[in-house]
Amino acid sequence: MDTVLLRAFVTVAESQGFSAAGKVLHRTQSAISLQIKRLEDQMGQALFERTSRSVLLTAHGEQLLPYARHMLKLEDEARELLGNRRRGELIRFATSEEQASAYLPNLLPRYAQRFPDTRLELNCDISANVVNQFQEGLLDVVLSIRHLPTQSGQLLGWEPMVWVVAEHCRLEDWQTIPLALNPEGCVFRAHALSALGRAEQPWEIHYSSQSPTGINLPVQAGLAMTVKTPRSVPAGCRIVGQAEGLPALGQVEIEMHCRPGHTSEALEAFCEELERIITQNDDVSVPEVNEVVSG
Repeated sequence: MDTVLLRAFVTVAESQGFSAAGKVLHRTQSAISLQIKRLEDQMGQALFERTSRSVLLTAHGEQLLPYARHMLKLEDEARELLGNRRRGELIRFATSEEQASAYLPNLLPRYAQRFPDTRLELNCDISANVVNQFQEGLLDVVLSIRHLPTQSGQLLGWEPMVWVVAEHCRLEDWQTIPLALNPEGCVFRAHALSALGRAEQPWEIHYSSQSPTGINLPVQAGLAMTVKTPRSVPAGCRIVGQAEGLPALGQVEIEMHCRPGHTSEALEAFCEELERIITQNDDVSVPEVNEVVSG
């Protein structure tokens, strides 16, 4: 059985679409469609139900999927074994700077000890950007804050958003709340402005930056207030809330995207270790077993 066709099949199944699968595999949508047609001809069965809105596995497709994944895993392991082991597998990982600072110090030493030859290419950017790069097939694993529902995102849990000011800051000194926030498109910014608007509290954005440093500096100096998660409160700052007259902010969703259609022991272990570290964080609420955890 042609593993090229099986890889296209698994990628379409996991991406839930021919166009998305094409981006992952660097093929046109029509090329992916032809590969699936060839596989269906070989199997003598339809593997997908196609509608104008979705691509779903048929009963025969669901039966084939675990076998296809196993065969691809064996192929990837064989290629890794017979290839240049000294150079090791490359995992292209992206997340925000604050998530990297919170989770990677615990992950990297343990992972490097288990997979010393694996190479990690780390890209830090805002969540919306890294998810777009993943969907273009440029990344293998992404840890992000969910902005919009996606086909590839696995929900890991929820964490609260909190208002943050310098320790010496007195909110009553501000008639209009000065804010330091990420640019337009950031979910933290949207929640902050919406909450202040509902509470009819006057505000003004004084500082804007995609970098946590660009946000933290004016907040630490007592010049502005911002929104963080508890894991990201900078030194010299404190959490403020309803006791100081500020509106509640709610929670954000943490999600992980893993490369569809490809697997290896090193990649699976990286994703499992990342998920374990996040879900064991005391500030993260994890889904119940019976909850839907995919986007």
